[in-house]
Amino acid sequence: MRVTNLANVLTLLRLVLVPVFLLALFAGNGHETPSRIIAFVVFAVAVITDRFDGALARSYGMVTEFGTMADPIADKTLVGAALIGLSMLGDLHWWVTVVILAREVGITVLRFVMLRHGVIPASRGGKLKTLVQAVAIGLFVLPVSGTWLVVAWVVMAAAIVLTVVTGLDYVASAARDARGRPSAG
Repeated sequence: MRVTNLANVLTLLRLVLVPVFLLALFAGNGHETPSRIIAFVVFAVAVITDRFDGALARSYGMVTEFGTMADPIADKTLVGAALIGLSMLGDLHWWVTVVILAREVGITVLRFVMLRHGVIPASRGGKLKTLVQAVAIGLFVLPVSGTWLVVAWVVMAAAIVLTVVTGLDYVASAARDARGRPSAG
């Protein structure tokens, strides 16, 4: 199977957009409205590529080993860069960043460990978690205040709950899957 296909190109685009996003996020003093809007647009485009690359890969038989490995790395790089950047700017508490990134890194490592047993597909809860995280992060990237900041925190609280619950569910699912199949080693 070819490594170069549209799904993989979208994954690579998402990786390339991460430094562009960070440049816009930190432009000026990190709190200039035009730069934050540009950062939001770049973040939104990157998030949209995540939605399309997976759908294309599954629908058109474009699933590759490269894509299986690179897609979660691109996802975690984007989310991690956004969360760390927002925390560095003082817009998001560090504990939020730590909770979300600990789950994301832990599940990514678990996914790679579980590859010998086969891929465990993302659950509906996991897909909802990804969507709510993206909306929450996007709201924090935008220069919001007042009522919109309250909305951003409510969405982020939902993202944190979904992050923890789906992480625990994924670990339980992986444990069941590992017990149910013989070891590849």
